[in-house]
Amino acid sequence: MGSEPRDLNLYQERRRRLIEQLRESGIRDLTVLHAFDRVPRHLFVPEVFLARAYADEALPLGYGQTISRPSTHALYLQALRLEGGERLLEIGTGSGFQTALLATLCRQVFSIERVPALAARARTRIEALGFTNVIIRAADGTYGWRRYSPFDAILVTAGAREIPSPLLKQLRIGGQMLIPIGDRQAQELHRIVRTGEDTMEDKVIAQVRFVALHGLGGLETQDDRVSK
Repeated sequence: MGSEPRDLNLYQERRRRLIEQLRESGIRDLTVLHAFDRVPRHLFVPEVFLARAYADEALPLGYGQTISRPSTHALYLQALRLEGGERLLEIGTGSGFQTALLATLCRQVFSIERVPALAARARTRIEALGFTNVIIRAADGTYGWRRYSPFDAILVTAGAREIPSPLLKQLRIGGQMLIPIGDRQAQELHRIVRTGEDTMEDKVIAQVRFVALHGLGGLETQDDRVSK
């Protein structure tokens, strides 16, 4: 991010065009569209990509991470069907853009990012926008955040080979989790609803592609850890 302040109204026209594109692509939830109108994406992308901040494309953040396409964020948020009173756990803060969108849609957001530098930047951006219902920590998100559990919803923003068991245990009965499951090339987005202490319903809702989840149930390998 550059040191010069950014005019929050500078990209308003581009933001409105993006919202119209999301509407045309099938995003009908007005609260989700309003969230995109309220949270300026250009504040969350690296300076070099400012001109592409409102294009429907993923952009690199460094550290092997990306900020997802706006349409992917919108798919996630619409699938959650949030009502406003939820306590939600997000695994993978990244830039903090989705975290800020979530902050407009639910009561409290707990977000975990494994890269400390990204967590710190996201925290600074979100605080600058005036959100007070977000707590961010740098840690291995696959273990969840037991101190604040159970959660009404859990959102995992990286591809896994299976559901990390601590996350399922920290989901309240009746709560839902969205998680991409598959391999490094492609994943299916699963909506998991915890129906009992040891039972759940599992439905695939979309084909997606995310960076690999690190930790329990993740796609990271021993070779990845050594090379980094």
